[in-house]
Amino acid sequence: MLHVDNSLALLQSSYTPQSVKIENENDVKLKEQTDKFEAFFIKQILDISLKHDNSLFEKDAGDKIYNSMYNDALSNGMSGSFGFSELLFNHLKENN
Repeated sequence: MLHVDNSLALLQSSYTPQSVKIENENDVKLKEQTDKFEAFFIKQILDISLKHDNSLFEKDAGDKIYNSMYNDALSNGMSGSFGFSELLFNHLKENN
């Protein structure tokens, strides 16, 4: 099975949220937290979808750590660009 690494393309997506209005320091903190939640959500999806059960090489102790760190880096890089963070930010800002 051929594995294609598309992480660079995903990290360079051109989507930028347009409807997030940051007006004060509390909005900055709220946006940081909603981005972190989106990163957590994306990491959960990556952890499930990028399982490498049949690899060419033997598994060792570092594989799980490396894969987790890789998924962390991808999810942090992609957070804020899927729209979940924007949706959650706007909802929490309106209802608080």
